[in-house]
Order: sequence, then structure tokens, then C-alpha cells
Amino acid sequence: MGIFSGLFRSRDKPQDCTAGSGYAFYFGGTTSGKAVTERSAMQMTAVYSCVRILAEAVAGLPLHLYRYKEDGGKEKALDHPLYLLLHDEPNPEMSSFVFRETLMTHLLLWGNAYAQIIRNGKGEVIALYPLMPNRMVVDRDIHGQLYYQYTRSTEEAPTMKGVTVNLPPSDVLHIPGLGFDGLVGYSPIAMAKNAIGMAIACEEYGAKFFANGAAPGGVLEHPGTIKDPQRVRESWQSTFGGSGNSNKIAVLEEGMKYTPIGISPEQAQFLETRKFQINEIARIFRVPPHMVGDLEKSSFSNIEQQSLEFVKYTLEPWLVRWEQSIQRTLFSPEEKKRYFAKFNVEGLLRGDYASRMSGYATARQNGWMSANDIRELENLDRIPTEDGGDLYLINGNMLPLGNAGAFADTQTGKEENPDEEVLEVEEPGSNGDSSGGTDAVPERHHRRGKLV
Repeated sequence: MGIFSGLFRSRDKPQDCTAGSGYAFYFGGTTSGKAVTERSAMQMTAVYSCVRILAEAVAGLPLHLYRYKEDGGKEKALDHPLYLLLHDEPNPEMSSFVFRETLMTHLLLWGNAYAQIIRNGKGEVIALYPLMPNRMVVDRDIHGQLYYQYTRSTEEAPTMKGVTVNLPPSDVLHIPGLGFDGLVGYSPIAMAKNAIGMAIACEEYGAKFFANGAAPGGVLEHPGTIKDPQRVRESWQSTFGGSGNSNKIAVLEEGMKYTPIGISPEQAQFLETRKFQINEIARIFRVPPHMVGDLEKSSFSNIEQQSLEFVKYTLEPWLVRWEQSIQRTLFSPEEKKRYFAKFNVEGLLRGDYASRMSGYATARQNGWMSANDIRELENLDRIPTEDGGDLYLINGNMLPLGNAGAFADTQTGKEENPDEEVLEVEEPGSNGDSSGGTDAVPERHHRRGKLV
């Protein structure tokens, strides 16, 4: 068995590396001939716009820390140390907005976001610092345990050059993107580098086209033989080349004739190609085209629905990645049972003013929102409790079927007609009448429902 022992391995046993730990194949040359890296991709307006939209959306949403209440509800855990770190200031050098914007940019460009967790002697988190994904390697040791290997740069530690630091998983907040092994995400830029490379090539072609005076190349024909063709070519280019020399009048001597060659950008569908590449890049990041400036297929009737779909299908999966990574890494096992972090997306899901008021009216009339619940969503001051701000009201004509006769049951102890008045009348003949009757007999007299 010693000869074949190296050929067979246990499938469920952790190996000494991860499938996504190498970044060598991520960026590089493309079929268009243009090298695509995270920095060159950001020079594309469509890539920059998509990354900025998603990063600013995640950074701009309120991130709160909640605790579960005994009655099954939840409340903000303002007294927990993590609340200030997540909501306001993760470290003394940056705000929560900048911190989340930076990590989200890393996540969109490299497919992973890392932050070092700084703890005090009690094990409590006191700071979070971003780490560059291109200098991080996720690997396993000889015992199959994960560890993070980070190479410091001169900017981070001026006195240290090329120092490698091994960090345990408990000291790294890792938010992975889409990947193959569930541990390390793959870069959207690298996976779609051919599409981005084509967009770069189209943009470069357009820039050179206008730099050449917005005119295609051509041929200078001479009836005889030119002694120095290089000098003629350079003289022509310096005089008529470039956008600054466009529309100049050329004077041809010695029977020379200029014959343009090539095709126009319209014939080459240059503009259509550039427009398609913008939609292609927007498709990579699942951003609606109207958010990157393409309003061709947008209208007043569908643009609001597209914005809601952006929150539901594009933004929400990223937010879940953030929330679950925070829950998994920053909380102790006991805290995980009581606390959780949640982004508030209500502001993005709100419609126009008339739609919100109509929804609030329905909620108020059906008794599942109070006046203060509504005012809190609209960022208004609360109504004092003694003035009815926390009351839950319902319409009086809406009752459960089982309570339909409850009011009638409460009247059984009263007279059948409590408004009736009993009058004493005498029998005929009571005063010397032949009947001789002396007892008074009660008699009820009615007129149109009222007593007389």
C-alpha cells in the first residue's frame, strides 16, 4: 500500500490549501489584447459607476446592532461596544461609511473583503482595519485548520519590508463573494475580463480616432517617384493629424492625390458596440442600466420598479453576506444567541409620498401600526404616550365573527324594552262598575315605538 498511498485521499478531509487561494490567474491579458487589472478596469466609466453605486449603497445604509427581547421582539443594543464600531466609527482613522465603502469596493473588484479584528484583553472587539485582498492568502496548516497569511507593504509598516503575518480566522473579518469552494470568492473583474478588455479596446479606438482628426487613414498618390517618402508622411501627419488640425485645407503639389481608406465608425457600428459593452458591464454587477446613465429602455412607468428590483435582487444578497459574516466572526457563541446585526433598507423601499401615506393609513386603520410607529419611519418626533401616540386603533365596524353577539349578551340582564313605561289603569267598573273588580292591571300603550 505504500506505493499507492499517495494516489488516494479522503474526500472529506481538509487539504493543505484552498482552491481559491491563488490569485495568479485572476488578471492579465485578454482576447482583445488589452491587459485587465483591478486598476485598469476602474478606468472604465461603466465599471467605476457600477462599483461606486454598490459601494455607496451598502455604505449609506444604517447598520444597527439589535438584541432579542424576552417577549420575542427586538431592540437596538446601544450599550454594546460593537454598536459604535459598526454604526459610527470602526477605528480612529475612518468613519463607518468609509470603512464599509472600502470593503465593498474590495469585494466587487477582488471578490473578497478582509478586515483585521483588534481585541482587548477581555476578547472584546475594539477596532476593525481594512486589509488589501491582493496581499492576502487563505490557506490550511498541516492539521487542516484555516489561517490567513497577509504580506505587509511599505506603506502599512515603513520599518518592515515584505513581512508576512499569519492571522487566525478569529482575527479576520472575511466577507467572501461568489466562489467555488465557499471559502474564497472570485473576482467579477477577472471572470469577465474579456468583456471589460473589449470595452477598453473600444474606448481606446475612439480616443485614437478623434486624436487623428476624426478621419480614417488614407494614401497619398504621386505620379512619379518620391525621393523621401518618410519626410512626406511625417509632414502630412504633423500638419493634418490630431483633433486640433481637423478640417484644415490641404494643398497638394506635383499631381499628388489623397485617397482615404478604411470605414467610418458608423459603418463599423462603433457607437452600438460601446453601448452594448456598457450594458455588458452593468450585467456583470447586476446593476439596472438606468443607474449607469442608459435610459433607452426606461420610462416613468417602469423605472421605479427597476429601482425596487435593484434593492431586492442586487443589493440584498450583498447585505446578507455582510450580516452573516459579522454574525459569524464578531460575536462570541453566547452573543450569537442574543445579538444580531441588520441593515435598514426601509428608506430605499419607500415609494413616493402619496403611496407612503396610503400605506400608513391602511396600517393605522387595521391596528398594526401606531402613530409613533409611522412618525418614526418618517423621522418625526414622537407623540407623548399620554396623548395617544402609542395606541393601536381599529375600525369599530370590524369585529371577529365569534364576537358578533357579544353586545346583545350584555343586555340580557335588563328589561326587554327598557324604554317602556308601565301605567296603572283601572278595570272597567272598578268604581261602581258591574264587574266589581278593584285590582289595577298594567297596560302598555305604544305609539310609533314610543310610550304614551
